[in-house]
Order: sequence, then C-alpha cells, then structure tokens
Amino acid sequence: MTAGKKPWGGRFQKPTAKNVEKFTASIHFDKRLYSYDIEGSIAHVTMLAGQGIITAKEAKEITAALKSILQDMEQGKIAFNPADEDIHMAIERQLISRIGESGGKLHTGRSRNDQVVLDVRLFLRREIDNVLAALQALQSQLVKLAKREITTIMPGYTHMQKAQPVLLSHYLLAFWEMFDRDAERMRDCRRRFNVLPLGAAALAGTSLPIDRSQTAKYLNFPQIGQNSMDTVADRDFVAEFIFASSLIMMHLSRFCEDLILWSSDEFGFAEISDAYTTGSSIMPQKKNPDVAELIRGKAARVYGDLFAILTLLKGLPMTYNRDLQEDKEPLFDAVDTVKACLEIFTEMIPQTKFNSGRMRLAAAGGFSAATDVAEYLVKKGLPFRNSHEIVGKIVAHCLKNNKSLDQLSTKDYQKFSPVFSDDIREEIKLEKVVNSRKHIGGTATSAVLKRISEIEKKLGRK
Repeated sequence: MTAGKKPWGGRFQKPTAKNVEKFTASIHFDKRLYSYDIEGSIAHVTMLAGQGIITAKEAKEITAALKSILQDMEQGKIAFNPADEDIHMAIERQLISRIGESGGKLHTGRSRNDQVVLDVRLFLRREIDNVLAALQALQSQLVKLAKREITTIMPGYTHMQKAQPVLLSHYLLAFWEMFDRDAERMRDCRRRFNVLPLGAAALAGTSLPIDRSQTAKYLNFPQIGQNSMDTVADRDFVAEFIFASSLIMMHLSRFCEDLILWSSDEFGFAEISDAYTTGSSIMPQKKNPDVAELIRGKAARVYGDLFAILTLLKGLPMTYNRDLQEDKEPLFDAVDTVKACLEIFTEMIPQTKFNSGRMRLAAAGGFSAATDVAEYLVKKGLPFRNSHEIVGKIVAHCLKNNKSLDQLSTKDYQKFSPVFSDDIREEIKLEKVVNSRKHIGGTATSAVLKRISEIEKKLGRK
C-alpha cells in the first residue's frame, strides 16, 4: 500500500497525514493477534465458498496464502507497516501482494468491527485456559504445602491482633478457596463470551447469504451473537476478564503481604528462598522480599487496567467507535501480568520455609485461648454473655499480674466463677484449642485433613 493512501479511501481526496497514520495505528500492539485473525479468516472464507459467495478455487487459494502468511509471521519474516493501521490490514496487504486482487474477496461479508472482536474473543479464550492452568498449578502447590505443614500451629489474626490459634494448613487452604473462586469466575467468564461475533459486520449484519452457524462450527463457538449492534459494541467480556484478574491479583497481594510481614524479624514466621529475594545496594545484611513486593505492586497495575476499560466504555454511543481500539492494551497487560505473577508465586511458595517453633510460641501468647475459656463456661451451662464478661475479667487480672491463662491455678479461675474445675487447664492447651474446632470449615486437624482429601478428589476430576 502506498504511504499515505487510505485503506478504504475511495471517497477521500487527500492522503492520510503521516502523523495521523502514526497516531491511529494499532499494529504495534495488535500484531499479537495475527494467528487468531488468520484462524478467523480461514473459517470465514471457507463459509463464503460453502455459500457460493466466492468460488471453491478462490477459497483454496486464499486459504493457502493465509497459511503461508501465518508461517512467515511465526518465523518473523514479515515487517509490519504503520500505514496498515492494524493487524487485519497487514494480513490483507500480504494476501493481495501474494495472490493479487482476488485476495480482496476475503473481506466479503464482514467488517473490521466484527473481525476485531472475533480476534479478541479467540485470543482471550486461549488465555483464560492458560490462566486456569496456572491457577490449578498454584492450588496444587498449596495442597502439598498444607499436607507438609499439617502439624504447624500459628496465631490467627483479626484487626492485626492475635485472635485464636489455627493450623498453618488451614491458613494455606483459605487461599486455596480464594483461588478456586477465581477459577470459577474465569470459567464463567469464558462461557459467557464464547459466542461467535462474525457476521455482525459493521453493526447491522450483511445482505449476503452468509451462514453464521457454519462459521461458528468451524471456530468451535457453541453460541452465535443474537444482536449485531450489541455484538460490535460489546466489550463487557474484556472488563469482566480484567475484573476477575483483579481479584486474582488481590488474593496474591494479600498472600504476599503476609509473607512480607512474616519474613521480617518482628514476626520471624517465614523465610522466603534466596532465589526469590534480593539484597540492598547499601546494607549488606538485607534480604528483601522483592518478588512478593512486586506482585503486591502489580495488583495496582491490573486495577488500573480495569479502570481504563471501564472508563473507556462508559460514554460510548452505540455502536462501534474508534475508542474501542484502546481496549487491547489494558487487556494484554492484564493477561500478561496475571500470568507472570501466578507463575512466579507458584515457584516461590513451595520453597518458602515456615518457622513452626516461632509460630507456635506466638500462637500461645496474646490470650488466644480466651474464647475457649468462655466456651468452657457455656458448656457448663452459663449464658455466653455472662461467660464473656467473666473471661474478660480474667484477662484483665492476668494483665495486671503479668500472667498468662495457663499460669493460673484452678483456684485462681474459681475466684471468678465456681463453675471452673481442674479440667479447665486441659481445655486451654494449644492442641486442644485447635482440634476442638472439628466442624466443617474449622481449623481442627481432622477437619483440615478431610478438606484436603475433598480437594484432592476435586483436582483429580479436573
């Protein structure tokens, strides 16, 4: 194509200004859609031939040329030209240069409006499968780690204050549940957008006798877009994917926040492998959790991608507007970021060591068995509100006298309620406290092991 000559420029009297070509071009980022664009084009031209809109000979020639273009692009033999504007025009230019004007028949019965949304759906369909595989790999590592740490007791926190002792395995499986919801959201997103857009053309469909059901069959779409205007205007699925990715990043960020805190001297609960930490440029003693910090930081980046797409869409009149060209960069960035973070975190977490002794010591402090003392009184027949008040007074007494709950004698307890007996000292032992919570969802070893078994069966079915 001659520089400055407008694609689809029959009505124009002047060529496009060079700065306009540069400003409007998307080829520098949408070139990564080349394989999906060619896949869609082959399906489209096959349908055109099947409907007699072009000849079988023309379809065969176009298909062969498209396959050769794909091979050359995969081998890096094709240089992209900003004058092509986008990947669609770059491929069509190559096609026409190889087989002549008959290559122009490829665009029959479609618009770049439905073509680009097809490419993005094909791209995202593949990438969601990649994200799902990455999530499952991380979940598998969390299950292995939960089995490895089944005897490790740690303090559970609310308001960043020690609350109750829990198993480290229970903590790890909490994130398994979060990532499982993330996977379900991704699967649901994939199901919802797995709809053929091709055939909507610019916005109203085409008068040519196309067969959308055949195109859907060729491209493995179970559904066909039912409203041509909605089809070309729709980017809900882009926003939905980035939202689901934002939640994945939020969950990774929360996990990283704990690891960053736990690896500090103040906590000393965990040690991230040297392979996933860095040093200081001035302080020789430093071991910085940079990978975890970067994942935490990249969550903000994906949030930015979400705000970008939502802001892009909020004021658009129906149907297609060139603004929608700006949907791809936040989408590509979210895809690349969430995959990279899942991959590196999945590598890092099994090589992280947990200091079970330090965790146990911390779990025993902070009056973490106070709720169990209150529930002990409930089992003896006292109303919980009364029990809560009694135990609050016991804690105040301990604080005043610099004692812990296990340092009190039975007589000390009986000063606050005659209901106490010698068995109270057994009730507040750390293992007893943890393993008393054996209901579904509890932190008892038996409950956690049961959940691990259920998860392993679930993962085996996937």
